[in-house]
Amino acid sequence: MAKQKTQFVCSNCGYVSQRYMGRCPSCGAWGTLVEEVIQPEKADRKSRVNLAGEIAQVQKLTEVNVEETPRVLTDLQEFNRVLGGGVVPGSMVLIGGDPGIGKSTLLLQVSGQLAQAGTVLYVSGEESASQIKLRAERLGVQPEADFYLFPETDMSRIRKAIDETKPDYVIIDSIQTMQQPDVQSAVGSVAQIRETTAELLQIAKTNGITIFIVGHVTKEGAIAGPKILEHMVDTVLYFEGDNQRAYRLLRAVKNRFGSTNELGIFEMNQEGLVEVANPSDVFLEERLESASGSAVVVAMEGTRPIMVEVQALITPTVFGNAQRTAAGIDRNRVSVLMAVLEKRASLLLQNQDAYIRAAGGVRLDEPAIDLAIAVAIASSYKDLGTKSTDAFIGEIGLTGEIRRVPRMLERITEAEKMGFQRVFVPKSVASDLAGKTSIQIVPVETLADALKLVI
Repeated sequence: MAKQKTQFVCSNCGYVSQRYMGRCPSCGAWGTLVEEVIQPEKADRKSRVNLAGEIAQVQKLTEVNVEETPRVLTDLQEFNRVLGGGVVPGSMVLIGGDPGIGKSTLLLQVSGQLAQAGTVLYVSGEESASQIKLRAERLGVQPEADFYLFPETDMSRIRKAIDETKPDYVIIDSIQTMQQPDVQSAVGSVAQIRETTAELLQIAKTNGITIFIVGHVTKEGAIAGPKILEHMVDTVLYFEGDNQRAYRLLRAVKNRFGSTNELGIFEMNQEGLVEVANPSDVFLEERLESASGSAVVVAMEGTRPIMVEVQALITPTVFGNAQRTAAGIDRNRVSVLMAVLEKRASLLLQNQDAYIRAAGGVRLDEPAIDLAIAVAIASSYKDLGTKSTDAFIGEIGLTGEIRRVPRMLERITEAEKMGFQRVFVPKSVASDLAGKTSIQIVPVETLADALKLVI
């Protein structure tokens, strides 16, 4: 009997090595190389065969028939928004998140709604059919004639079930529990995840079936398995939040059919996930009046303006080196802004500890939040409160100038709708906004000018 050939594959990035190494040379992770048996390639393994037995053929671009297929809308408008306007038929969507965050709850609710427009096959490798039925009753999912449950992990049986039911939508919960019988590797290994995802991708693209995949995440917050898993699918969504908060954030990090900047907000309760139509109310409802170290920014998440409170706490450092801690905001951005404040606004911050956070658990990563962060830091440093009716929009350059950001009118309209009285904006855009809104526009050219008017 011939000796089996093995190789070592990094479970983090998919790097392949012929010998074991403690550290992956590709991603730099330690202890991630896992041994797996090299599987012989099958002659017809690469052919795309649909459920009718037809094999993909070479075609000229002019001969390809394009049928305009409308997106399928669910009852959850936040879910439609993150997908770019609805579910694209024949697409493959990967949803990742921490355990217990609500991934299965979200997909079960969406499955019940999609079953009204087509056939749904819900494949679960983690729960029995009775457990799924109990959860569906608790969530109020209406039983439909075309909603099928299949508690199975064997991909050969799952492929047979898809051939028999011919569904329009397939939910795989989760991809780490699925296994290919032909692959001599443990369930959840790199080889198993790669092969099962490849077969599901073939099923989706050759038959026009929309497939949703649930993916576990590692302790670093990335989807478990090689990065090839994210490269193969059409859309990657991350479900964020924690068990101590009722709100969940659904964010797109990859989308071939829409924007990757969209954000969906849900609230978890006894009846499942309920969408939040106006997130600005959520992020501002517990803000204190005239509190020091507080500033409100109008951030853009995709096509939606969201008002978020930026909080800062500046205290004298006890140790030799000052600490810079940030939650929901890039710590490097905070360090740069504090350096600009010290150089251009004459604030002595080098011996001050700084704790910055975006209230409500949202993550802000656009340049328009710079002015609000700087105002919050200066307010806390001087222990002087800011007006609760002021909002701040603008990017700060290294020379202290306030620079313009896109979609100013939409941001200001959101601030006006939320009852704010003044908005601080870059001076370069003030003339473009004249007469377009009733809210007071305060143009500022430099960071020092803005601090003089606010504090």
